[in-house]
Amino acid sequence: MVDTMAMMLPFLRPSRTTRTAPRPVPSGPGTDDEVLLDAPDARLSPALVAAARGDHGPAAALLLATRAAAEWERRDRYVTRLAAFARSRPEWLDAWLATSPQDPDALLVGAQLAVDRAWRSPARAELLRELSPLITAAARGDQRDPVPWRLALDHARGARAGHTYFEELWAAAVRRAPHHHGCHVAALRYLATHWHGSHHECFDFADRAAQDAPAGALVQALPLRAAFGYLTDGCGPEVPRARLDAAAARALALSPRLPAADPWPAPMRNLLLFVLVRLERWENARDQLRLNGPYATSFPWDQVSDDPLGHFLDVRDRIRAGAAGDPSWHPPGERGGRDRTGDH
Repeated sequence: MVDTMAMMLPFLRPSRTTRTAPRPVPSGPGTDDEVLLDAPDARLSPALVAAARGDHGPAAALLLATRAAAEWERRDRYVTRLAAFARSRPEWLDAWLATSPQDPDALLVGAQLAVDRAWRSPARAELLRELSPLITAAARGDQRDPVPWRLALDHARGARAGHTYFEELWAAAVRRAPHHHGCHVAALRYLATHWHGSHHECFDFADRAAQDAPAGALVQALPLRAAFGYLTDGCGPEVPRARLDAAAARALALSPRLPAADPWPAPMRNLLLFVLVRLERWENARDQLRLNGPYATSFPWDQVSDDPLGHFLDVRDRIRAGAAGDPSWHPPGERGGRDRTGDH
């Protein structure tokens, strides 16, 4: 396992440190009605509204703009959200593919949708293997784009691809974007899936990636993802508390660099809240709750509850109680320990 990890990390270099002044912290949500679950940002929202009317034009313009400006992190998020919308409302995407069958943006959303659908099937591995041509076509659309390679990495994990093939995909992905968060999460998930309980190796991978990345890159939160994987898994050796705290510290340093009370960093901040609560770091959690504003995200709460919004609200109450010096109240399923339902 260690040898394979070494093969997957040739692009990582020694760490560097950068400091930044924190931004002003806004007030947090005041009532339950003000909390929004999985809210789109200001750029994605018009595209989703138009897609609901059957118009793919704004979605096409949005993804074209992200590709032209090499906004790979946002492009990845938008592709995932658009494909999720198309699961129940596919007409706009069908029309887009019919009118522009070679459009790299349409091909990418279509490939993401196909993978999402196959992933939900009991015959996942077999169905995913049949989708390789769709992902290949999407990858050929723009040689700079790492997002099809993130999709290919996810596909390889679900199709139970071997290590050699995965390493080839990984090398292609990091050539395009050495610090792309989505590709790193996909690699972390592969490691966790193929070596269940390999939390130390996952932390090693995540720490090296974060050390090499710019201070404001989302990859700085990759160790937080490794911490979440450990805290929600009942398998594998113990990880020292200091390593969990270090993962949280990286994400705490990243958070003030990102917009406050904004949907874009909400997934990272929700994950940070999850880990901080497990570590009972109430003051840090209260500060992040204020930075996060009214934005709840399904992940990570859907990994421990069938009601992610309700669970987020329970956790918010727990944070307020803990920061006030009364950590005795625990929402259901949150009284310490390590859950087994989570996924890196």
